[in-house]
Amino acid sequence: MTRALQASRREPVSGETRSVVVFLHGYGANGADLLGLADPLGEHLPDTLFVAPDAPETCAGAPMGFQWFPIPWIDGSSEEEAERGMRAAVEDLNAFLDGLLVEEDLLPEQIALFGFSQGTMMALEVAPRREEAFAGVVAFSGRLLGPEGLKEEAVSKPPILLVHGDADDVVPPQSLPEAAQALQDAGFTEVFAHIMKGTGHGIAPDGLSVALAFLRDKASF
Repeated sequence: MTRALQASRREPVSGETRSVVVFLHGYGANGADLLGLADPLGEHLPDTLFVAPDAPETCAGAPMGFQWFPIPWIDGSSEEEAERGMRAAVEDLNAFLDGLLVEEDLLPEQIALFGFSQGTMMALEVAPRREEAFAGVVAFSGRLLGPEGLKEEAVSKPPILLVHGDADDVVPPQSLPEAAQALQDAGFTEVFAHIMKGTGHGIAPDGLSVALAFLRDKASF
C-alpha cells in the first residue's frame, strides 16, 4: 500500500494550469524548502503550477525534516533498509504523480520533475521507468542510482538537465559526468549539463537560470 504524500503548491501566475513542475526536495528538508523557487520561475512560466510534496518518511538525521529513503552513512541504516525504503518511496511518488495527472487533467508531457540532492536521485529513478515520458527532468546536485540497470529498465527517455556545483562536499561533483555517461549509454539523446562554479551543495542563480531555459526550450513550458 502506498503512502499519501502531503504537498505544498503555488498556483500559476496566469490562473490557468498548462504545465506543472514537481519539486522533489533533499534529505532532511521538506516540500516548502524548494517551493520558494516558484517565485523566480513563475514570473517566466505564468501557466505553470508548482507542487512540492514532502517525502514519505520522517528523517532520523534531521528530525524536523523528511527523507525519501534512509542513508546508511548518515543514519546507521543498512544497505537493505535503504534499498527497501527507496523502492517504497518510488511507489509512493508514482502514485502521487498518477493522482496529479488525474486531478489536474494533464498529460505526462505537461509535467516536469525538478529534484535536488536525494530528490534528484528519486527523479532519475522514477522518470525513465514510467510508460509515458514527462516533459523533462531538472536534476540538481544528486546522482544516478543503479546506473548499470538503466539501459534495460528505461521505458521513456525525457530530456534531462544535470546541474552540480564544483565545490559540492556532500554529493561529489563527479556524479554529474557519471550520470551523463550512463544516461547516454542507455539511449537518452537529450542530456544537458551545467557546472555551477564555486558552488557547494546548493542551487546558485546561474544554475536556476539554466534550469529555466531548459524548462522553456526543451520541456516546452
